[in-house]
Amino acid sequence: MPNPSDSLSFISPPVALEDIVQPRCLSLGVMASGSGSNFEAIARAIEAEQLNAVVKLVIYNNPDAGVKGRAIDQGVPHLLLNHRDYDCREALDQDIVEHFRQAGVEWVIMAGWMRIVTPVLLDAFHRRVLNIHPSLLPSFRGVRAVEQALAAGVKVSGCTVHYAEATVDSGPIVAQAVVPILPDDNADRLHQRIQVQEHRLFPLAIALAAQQSP
Repeated sequence: MPNPSDSLSFISPPVALEDIVQPRCLSLGVMASGSGSNFEAIARAIEAEQLNAVVKLVIYNNPDAGVKGRAIDQGVPHLLLNHRDYDCREALDQDIVEHFRQAGVEWVIMAGWMRIVTPVLLDAFHRRVLNIHPSLLPSFRGVRAVEQALAAGVKVSGCTVHYAEATVDSGPIVAQAVVPILPDDNADRLHQRIQVQEHRLFPLAIALAAQQSP
């Protein structure tokens, strides 16, 4: 039996990934701090020839981040840049920029990067840094967005892919997926359903952003 929450979820703009014209292969650099499930969703979309792209490098900042194992499984180069080894955010971002440039990265994909980025990164890849956030921005910015939505008593939540800017969880929105909040939801259940939509949304949003880029 289909999950009622899945049948009520929808993506805006209402477009399918296979309907987006992708004439040129995109060179992606992925930044992740945790399990890397969004990275894997992107990698699988590439493998299935749904997204015309290649991940040149995965950078992660936590030694135990699960994204490392996923990168190994996908055969994607990966690099640990532990933020604890840097005196300031700008120094970390400068190192990230240098490694991405050496790898030939054109688009930076923040797939669960739990650090605030600075103009050092944003200016180096102007309007080519995408972030995903587990809420319908501009609502519920920052940490614990799922818990914020539950506490506010809203009826829907979801996720947003947007161009990153210096202000946290701001910047023009590329695409959103709406997920209903069910009466018996807690943070774990809602977050799991939002993640399902994140994995659908991110490859589509990357293709949309590339299509719209000059």
